[in-house]
Amino acid sequence: MLSPNRLRVLSEVVAQGSFSAAAESLSYTQSAISQAVARLEAESGTTLVVRDRAGVRPTAAGAVLVEHAETILAQIEAAEAELEALLGLRGGRLRMASFPSAGATLMPLAIATFRARHPDVELSLAEGEPEDIVPRLRAGEIDLALLFAFGEAEDRVVEGLHTVALLEDPLHLAIPANHRLARRGAITLADLRDQDWVQTSASSPCARYVVRSCLAAGFAPHVTFESDDYETVQGLVAAGVGVALIPRLALARVRPGIVVRELAPSSPTRTVLAATLAGAASPPAAKTMLLVLSEVADEAA
Repeated sequence: MLSPNRLRVLSEVVAQGSFSAAAESLSYTQSAISQAVARLEAESGTTLVVRDRAGVRPTAAGAVLVEHAETILAQIEAAEAELEALLGLRGGRLRMASFPSAGATLMPLAIATFRARHPDVELSLAEGEPEDIVPRLRAGEIDLALLFAFGEAEDRVVEGLHTVALLEDPLHLAIPANHRLARRGAITLADLRDQDWVQTSASSPCARYVVRSCLAAGFAPHVTFESDDYETVQGLVAAGVGVALIPRLALARVRPGIVVRELAPSSPTRTVLAATLAGAASPPAAKTMLLVLSEVADEAA
């Protein structure tokens, strides 16, 4: 394989017209220049330069090699410049995905902060639930994912990924403002055993966790309506057709007609995580965004 460094030496020798001038230009010794050209001739199997009274000039083979060398060296320089820009966050892209409630609260602030610091990095954001986002992250379709997980399920969700826990997101009770429990001092899950429930679709992680929590409290929730849009869930609660457990991140805006209460002794909680591929597979911009997300999450908490 031809050495790019020796190609650079050959190009400089031909451009300067002498070994000594090339040595001075490249800050090499003249002996090193001669050895580099000799080894390149050995690698290519032909004479590349000849000396005459006018100086050093390329043979036909040497001229062909110099022409290709200029293209090769230009490509190497371009690759090095692009890599330097990427590592310095002066270019490149960062593809992200988030579950909806974090996409509406944490991500806008994080994106604005990142953009202000690194305006040359191209950012994109997709939305989805953790079970849809994680396979895309593992496949390299996205670089960073905002996920959530509940307790014992967390390790399974993020196995093999690099993760940063951003905050704990409790599920608070949302009840109609005129509900008989709205003014009670402390409300437990067991107090809600006879209520109609509004929740996300039965297959969603949040719904499954709510059901498990209710079963642990001694009852199965009577689910009357399902929606994966927490605005719709709030609307149904405000209309008086049921109660719901809603993550705090989805309660950034609480509609009229609802009372939001913490459960006693504590509300069920999910962990919000930022995840990237482990090691060198994660681009530098993703690692920087992890720091930004931690800052934003601390403020939100």
